[in-house]
Amino acid sequence: MSRSDGLRVVAIADADSFVKWSASLLGIVPGIRPHLLLVQTPLTASVEQQRTALAGTGMPVEAVTRIAFSRAAAWLEGQRPDVVLLAGRGPFVRLMGRVIDALTHRPVVVAGLPGMAIPAQRGALDYRRHADLLVVHSHREARAFAELGRLIDVRMPTALATLPFARSRSRMLQADRARVLAGDSVRPAGTIVADRPDAPRPVRAPATDIVFAAQALVPVGREERAEIAATLVRAAEADPDRRIVVKLRSRPGESETHLERDPYLELLPSRRPANLVVSYDSMAHALSTAAGLVTVSSTAAVEAVALGVPVIALDSFGVSKSLLNTVFVGSGLLGGRREVVAGRFRHPHPDWLRDNYFHPASDSTWWEHVEQLVALRRAGALPAKRVPAARGGALHEAWHRASVLGREDRTLSGAAALAIGAPATKALAAVRRGRASGDGGTWADATTDVTLEPNPFHDSIRR
Repeated sequence: MSRSDGLRVVAIADADSFVKWSASLLGIVPGIRPHLLLVQTPLTASVEQQRTALAGTGMPVEAVTRIAFSRAAAWLEGQRPDVVLLAGRGPFVRLMGRVIDALTHRPVVVAGLPGMAIPAQRGALDYRRHADLLVVHSHREARAFAELGRLIDVRMPTALATLPFARSRSRMLQADRARVLAGDSVRPAGTIVADRPDAPRPVRAPATDIVFAAQALVPVGREERAEIAATLVRAAEADPDRRIVVKLRSRPGESETHLERDPYLELLPSRRPANLVVSYDSMAHALSTAAGLVTVSSTAAVEAVALGVPVIALDSFGVSKSLLNTVFVGSGLLGGRREVVAGRFRHPHPDWLRDNYFHPASDSTWWEHVEQLVALRRAGALPAKRVPAARGGALHEAWHRASVLGREDRTLSGAAALAIGAPATKALAAVRRGRASGDGGTWADATTDVTLEPNPFHDSIRR
């Protein structure tokens, strides 16, 4: 019998990207009793977003509970999970970490990010430093977070998992290597031959759509976002026989992981080509009819590669840490707006794949690490890594809780902390944004070491 049989594993999430990631991550672990706890914050996925995010993850609807933050501690106390997967932005993870610290039965605590995490950000690591394990999704990420940990003196174990959206391609590559070792051809039936024979791609039904994976964080400037919108219009006009699908994460009135300034619905012309359409369906559904995917740096690029859909990762505004697209250097996927209009999409270079999200499934040993940690905790040999008290005392603690929960925090201390801290925090954020734009860093970098957290941009999350 597996050590996992009967283990109670609870993912705690709010925003839709974390719902999809955590449910997908747990959905393939055999023998466990998984549950998803959705805590109410301003970013918590709507019921419709939840439905879309859970599609195909293996997480049953009856294993999902929506709950107010004030009830989370009692719920966890009653469930006594063996493992908790904290799936949210950094401040959310830290807040829920304090809840876990107060439980009489302490579970193993795992944390991670729901998409590509290159470049590794200080905030992404620092906010999760009190988890027992950090899940990463590529060998490159493992090296990057280890190096970052040395720089900021954060010693945190990491373990490799296959990014849920990359699984089909990883399984194919592993099977292909097995055939090579057995002396068989590296061109199995049912694959499309790539530029090099060691990078087979899945066969897909004929498809014509060009899908644009929109992002809230990048590019940040209205002018650059307007240029992308204009490019999509030109692409639609260039070939009326194909659809240009603008894939958005949230409907008007819904929230998502990051605040979007200058949304594409406002930048696209009111009178636009009939074949330029907007979709709120899942990315998997959008890619099922896609002949190509265009994005700046969304994890949707990985999902497309896994399905054999060619990609253009836009480099029209440069390649930099602030655009979150340095991960594509060497991939062969970088391209400009003219190539989007012309439909010149491309597949990744084989040498890039193994180090970037398409390692063999056998390399993904994160769950084995979790099982070991559970055994250590049961034996009393795994000390708790507790979240320390806020440096600013009770007022800072109240501010932090209120900044994460928004209107869901109905405490007087939270209201007082927001009234005092919000004006000063906005001014500080403006100063730090200026510094970030001057030195090429990201807002996520600039805000990771402030005393009061002014905004949700603490992690670089692509989805």
